[in-house]
Amino acid sequence: MKNYNDLKLEAIKLRKSGRSYGEIKKKLNVSKSTLSYWLRDVPLKEEYKKKFYTNRVLNLARGAQSQKERRLREIAKIIKGAKKEVKKSISLESYRLFGAALYWAEGNKKSGLGITNSDPYLILFMVKWFEKIFDVTPSSLKIRLNIYPQQNESEIRRFWSQLTGIPIERFGKTFVKPLSNNYKKNNLYYGTIQIRVPRGTDMRHRLFGWVKAVLQDISAKTELTQQEWKKLTEVSRAVNLPK
Repeated sequence: MKNYNDLKLEAIKLRKSGRSYGEIKKKLNVSKSTLSYWLRDVPLKEEYKKKFYTNRVLNLARGAQSQKERRLREIAKIIKGAKKEVKKSISLESYRLFGAALYWAEGNKKSGLGITNSDPYLILFMVKWFEKIFDVTPSSLKIRLNIYPQQNESEIRRFWSQLTGIPIERFGKTFVKPLSNNYKKNNLYYGTIQIRVPRGTDMRHRLFGWVKAVLQDISAKTELTQQEWKKLTEVSRAVNLPK
């Protein structure tokens, strides 16, 4: 077994030859804290400094990627478990209220019956929901698209038509958003689609009646709190000042 000084001298020799602390630790079975003390003043060639720096960057990148992949596996496991918590076939009542809740969050509140979104899952669900709950067929719906100038309007129309079963003839004039310098994080590959149900105002009132029925246990407190803080609604609206 080598003594203290022999180990130190060999560690210095290995370090000067371009070995990392990890490699030296593995070879000599010496702790990193001891190596740090022994080797703190050992000069390194520039090529070794660059190598160690590159290795540190790569290790950090691999560590971040590993954490990301581990988190993705955890999320997949959570979702898989959550799916088992839902019955395969939900009741019509649950289906009706689920759609009403989605509409409450994403749908038109003040005019007609319609919803605007870019999520194909949400849009297809609502198209089927309108048909099942209100007996509104896809062919009777009216559509408008919002897209960016670089997108292919014809292909996006075909995508939504194929997904929803809504004839392309029911698509109105597409709104093309003007170019701007603002950076947008999300890529809306299929544009944004607006679905409107003709003569749907009474349906909307009925839908919000269902929502209010679900919320009746909290209605009194909500209305009382809003009344108490009514002054918040009396603040003047912001106006665009001239530049």
